[in-house]
Amino acid sequence: MTIKDAPAKKSESLLVPRQPIADGPSVRQPAEVADPGAGVVSRETPPPAFDAVEAPAAKKTGKGRSVIDTMDDSSPLGRELAREAKRREKLSGKELPKPTHTRIMTISNQKGGVGKTTTTVNIAAALATAGLQVLVIDIDPQGNASTALNIDHHADVDSIYDVLIDDVPLGDVVAPCPDVPNLICAPATIHLAGAEIELVSLVAREQRLRRAIDVYAKQREEKGEPRLDFVFIDCPPSLGLLTVNAFVAAKEVLIPIQCEYYALEGLSQLLKNIEMIQKHLNSDLTVSTILLTMYDGRTNLAAQVAAEVREHFPQQVLKAVVPRSVRISEAPSYQQTVMTYDPSSSGALSYQEAAAEIASRP
Repeated sequence: MTIKDAPAKKSESLLVPRQPIADGPSVRQPAEVADPGAGVVSRETPPPAFDAVEAPAAKKTGKGRSVIDTMDDSSPLGRELAREAKRREKLSGKELPKPTHTRIMTISNQKGGVGKTTTTVNIAAALATAGLQVLVIDIDPQGNASTALNIDHHADVDSIYDVLIDDVPLGDVVAPCPDVPNLICAPATIHLAGAEIELVSLVAREQRLRRAIDVYAKQREEKGEPRLDFVFIDCPPSLGLLTVNAFVAAKEVLIPIQCEYYALEGLSQLLKNIEMIQKHLNSDLTVSTILLTMYDGRTNLAAQVAAEVREHFPQQVLKAVVPRSVRISEAPSYQQTVMTYDPSSSGALSYQEAAAEIASRP
């Protein structure tokens, strides 16, 4: 008898989506700006004014100058806003190229808290928003990626557990993300916590996820549905059979690295495990992308870690760097990605840049 066969008492989830703080249809609250008289300091750099963010290059002010040209960059905040406005202008209206084949990427790092799930859902949302067909497979028993994409993943829902253990077709468990078009997700449930043990006795235990993805791709083709452009697999912070299944199913590995010392310490062990997978199970697997996350430009440590990673992996490290951002942390509590929760934030901009870089790579 498998874990899912055991009777479970239905109960209300303790994780209740947060409600908007203010009245109105939108939950996106502008960042608090420090009031000189109140002594309140904002936790995050306030977003630029609407015109500074949204104004296209063609919009002119004064004597033929653009809005960006007229921004006051005499203060640190002004310079930062001007830089962000220029970055947005580069991304504005940019079409991302479709890959020639489905790119399957595993997002992995055995160290917890480095931004694996956050990176998975936000890059997936950025690519889907740009018109690409994206599938997210959540194989982390915590189900955080499913939460961020607003996909039901309570114990009674068919999930990736049923695909791995009971050979349920992947097409029967995927669900569309209600907030992002072109984005679908195969959710994770708590049953995955016991899947590591149940997989041990199954035939071809390391190949089960790859076969499920291959069958699903053929089914989409037979039905005349568009081909998947990207498949992102969100892994648990461990190197068990679930993560091995993800490595065998993928051609590429995306490693998020927190800009702190412990992250560097765990990277060497992760690379050794990937090398073993390449040798014995999947010779096509490559570490194609490394993304620096939780970057705090105010500290020397973050700059040193970033420089060291770039020195050792000059081809793999993305130019885009994800900063520490309150908006990124707040978004999952509203069951959203930062791309839909606050698209004008610095975190959303960084993930858009990272997605554009990934899409432009062969």
